[in-house]
Amino acid sequence: MGAGGGAARRRRGTAAGLFGAALLVAGTVLTSGGAYAQPSPPPGGHSAGPSEGEDHDGQGGREGKKGEHGKSGAKTRAGDSPSATPTRRSGVPATPGTGGDGSAARPAPAQGAVLAAAEDGPQAAVPTAQGLQQALAAALADRGLGDVSFAVADAAGGQLLYGSGENAPATPASTTKLATSVAALSLIPGDTRLTTKVVRGAAPGTITLVGGGDPTLTALPTDQVQIGGQPADADTAPASLEALARQTADTLAAAGTTSVKLDYDLSMYAGNPRHRNHDGQNIALVVPLMVDEAKADPKSREDAPSRVNDPALAAAEAFAGLLKARGITVEGGAKPTEAPAAAGAPVLGRVDSPTLDRLVERLLTTSDNQLAEAIARQVALTAHQPASFEGAAAAVAQELARLGVPTGDVVLDDGSGLHPDNLIPPAVLVRLLSLAASERHPALRPVLTGLPVAGFTGTLGRRYGSASGAAAAAGLIRAKTGTLSGVNTLAGTVVDADGRLLAFAVMTRTPATVPVDTVRAAMDRIAARLATCGCH
Repeated sequence: MGAGGGAARRRRGTAAGLFGAALLVAGTVLTSGGAYAQPSPPPGGHSAGPSEGEDHDGQGGREGKKGEHGKSGAKTRAGDSPSATPTRRSGVPATPGTGGDGSAARPAPAQGAVLAAAEDGPQAAVPTAQGLQQALAAALADRGLGDVSFAVADAAGGQLLYGSGENAPATPASTTKLATSVAALSLIPGDTRLTTKVVRGAAPGTITLVGGGDPTLTALPTDQVQIGGQPADADTAPASLEALARQTADTLAAAGTTSVKLDYDLSMYAGNPRHRNHDGQNIALVVPLMVDEAKADPKSREDAPSRVNDPALAAAEAFAGLLKARGITVEGGAKPTEAPAAAGAPVLGRVDSPTLDRLVERLLTTSDNQLAEAIARQVALTAHQPASFEGAAAAVAQELARLGVPTGDVVLDDGSGLHPDNLIPPAVLVRLLSLAASERHPALRPVLTGLPVAGFTGTLGRRYGSASGAAAAAGLIRAKTGTLSGVNTLAGTVVDADGRLLAFAVMTRTPATVPVDTVRAAMDRIAARLATCGCH
């Protein structure tokens, strides 16, 4: 069948069906945090989700707002990681009510309808190199792309179908998060939670707040918690600092204690906490204790909000304030511990994060740099590497190699993609996506379900609009975005017109004078062309 034939077969799948087919057998959430209602599209466009604000390196201008295992191969269990806990969860806020900006909402497609069209996908014909070349030639010739390399693969088997410069290392920007997420889900059980706890301190009258590597721990009241502009649900609601303070105060009061000294333990992480591209907005210091990702204003909707200078101290002071509100006086100021808290110290309170599955979806949908670096350190801890930038990068690369990913040309310096020296070839990105789609790796499915949906969620929420030339593909493409100065990337999945799930990666480098929106629209048109052809 030629690129223009088979119209009857192509009309078989509805837009909702194609949108959901990219989930394959993943009967989980449709977006980061569940199948919540999406805002109705504004006139002439799509839903007004968050703009793409990830990956900004602080060196160039931004559109809109500021910002963007073991060697043996045996899977280490959660008990080997200091922060890993079973699925029991305490102190989780109740699901908030529907709040928001008052805009009308529409429900996401029901699971049955979403998955129906996926059934025929694996049996659909695989595109040919010649067909893909013919279909993509015009879109790839767009001068707005600058220097471009790309790869297209059959997601079901990982077979590379077509590409140009597909094996050449390129700056991945935030598509680095695909590598971090695949390594984490491969190495760590998906039901693992990150624990923040309070224990009896070494000195009499002292209690210790122990950082567990959960940057999503929140000091906000339940009804004010949002993720990507949407109310959190029962699965995604972060652990509550107030709940931790309540538990601790109740335990102390039961023992007749009304006054304590407070210190905090940051021993989980190692190395310099300052990212090379630290700007106090896209990322804060990477430490194992913080609240609301160290935002100066925890309710900020900015893509790159101002961050506090000392996230751990700010978290400890917030905790002290919550204890005081419950009748427990904290003497003096909070300070870091001189030594790690004793392993057997009595626990006064504890709260647990959402599961790793949900955290990975969140970091991919919203391109969360702070959370990505935290998850990368969990990979390092589980792989018995130092929980530093260097240890995390080495652990991620090691796990990818164990999975059979060709890592010879891969360079990783962080887990988020903010580092400009990271290098990943397009072929490796499509390999990561194909692993997540493989029936042999069901644990990796949150990598697919966490990808932003074109025109609807996360960093693709304001793309694929009426002026992009790719509007017809809105809802049909799920992809991770990446942006640094002069660098734009897009890697994800698309269901072609015959129902075949494809993985693609487009990586560009352009002069700083080329508007970023021009580059993104050109990349979006490439993915959109894949959605409309059978390419045989």
